Amino acid sequence: MAEIIQKDGTWVFDGDALRLTPGRDKNVGLLRRTLGELLVPLRALAGISFEQGKKSGRLRLRLRDGACPLLHATGGRLTEPHDPYQLVVEPDRYGVAEYVADEVRNALLLDQVPAGPVDAYLLPGPSIPLSVSAGDGTANFDGERVRLEWNWKTEDAKAAGGARTLPVDEITAVEWYPSAGLENGRLRFTVRGVPVKTPAKYDPNAVELWGFRKDPLMALVAAAVQARLPHPAAAPESAVRPPAEAPRAVAAAPPDPAPAPAPASASASAEDGHDALLRRLRELGELRREGVLTEEEFTLAKQAVLKRM
Repeated sequence: MAEIIQKDGTWVFDGDALRLTPGRDKNVGLLRRTLGELLVPLRALAGISFEQGKKSGRLRLRLRDGACPLLHATGGRLTEPHDPYQLVVEPDRYGVAEYVADEVRNALLLDQVPAGPVDAYLLPGPSIPLSVSAGDGTANFDGERVRLEWNWKTEDAKAAGGARTLPVDEITAVEWYPSAGLENGRLRFTVRGVPVKTPAKYDPNAVELWGFRKDPLMALVAAAVQARLPHPAAAPESAVRPPAEAPRAVAAAPPDPAPAPAPASASASAEDGHDALLRRLRELGELRREGVLTEEEFTLAKQAVLKRM
């Protein structure tokens, strides 16, 4: 097990998943604190990196495209204090951060997790029910319908229609944009058969955001709804609401190379040796999961194989 504990949060990797727990430091973003602990399965990861800085470093997770409904709904627009897949690392823990990153990389190699996109969400959306007030309204979501209620700051033209109730079955898309510069942000729901032509200020299916403290929490509403929409990459006939937990992907062992009619070249021999080492890594992983090898025995044997690679 690899673990790093910081004021910004705690990351624990057990070989199968990363547990991300936000810290209690005042610099931890409101979205991360509200979202709470995240369990990220190894199969949802495309990579991990650690960047050193003079005052602090950053551990960053890169998820596979389509694995997380929060990332899909926000389109990579979450700022650093609110991004749950980053961890601020203090200089005296740079060595621990490198160790955690190496352990995750080795596990990705061992399980041969592909880095490509997925066609089903591998992480659940935020917990429901959700209720967030920001900008010109309040968004409530109970898992089946979104209810938008307006406040005294709402434009009269939008407030005149009263509160809106949007069944999930009628929602085809959801988006969250933070305010940037002179442009206000928004939480917008695209409803079947209703074209989007008006700014969020006047759109009865959108909440306008003005850059205040609670704006990022609207991203949680967007993610919770997104998790219950058909996955964008899924075939129409396989789309299910709500999305079922994706089964654990089991990497198949590569087929044994066919007997060569002539003596193998040096490069072919190297490839065969590499494949044999990968098979050995998979065997060690199976022995660990079955309890034949202890964690310490597995780590020592894995390191020996990785050195040969």
